[in-house]
Amino acid sequence: MNRAFTNILTSDVEETASFYETLLGMNRAGDFGWFIVLVHKDMPGFELGILNKDHETIPQGVVAGPHGIVLTFVVPELAEVVAKASLMNAKVIQGPTDLPYGQRRLMLQDPNGVAVDVSSPIS
Repeated sequence: MNRAFTNILTSDVEETASFYETLLGMNRAGDFGWFIVLVHKDMPGFELGILNKDHETIPQGVVAGPHGIVLTFVVPELAEVVAKASLMNAKVIQGPTDLPYGQRRLMLQDPNGVAVDVSSPIS
């Protein structure tokens, strides 16, 4: 395998890209207007695509509401992300919660309804 990444289909590419840039500090590796590729300096090789759901490359029937998917991002310190999410007025699914396997998790919803789990280890 040479490359693998997840694409989020959206009607507003800019809004969705900005959500992940602001929340997680991701940067644009490519911006084609209808398709933006986000990366993070701390994770070489990781890419997140933001793709216009109405673009001609998307076959009919592929676009549907997100179901049964959670994007998980593990960060060193959850408090920073909680503060950013608050400033962004991000939709919170579940506030910071300590989980039995040693993680604290914040569950958000991105502008498209995709569930976003941001977690950090707890001591």
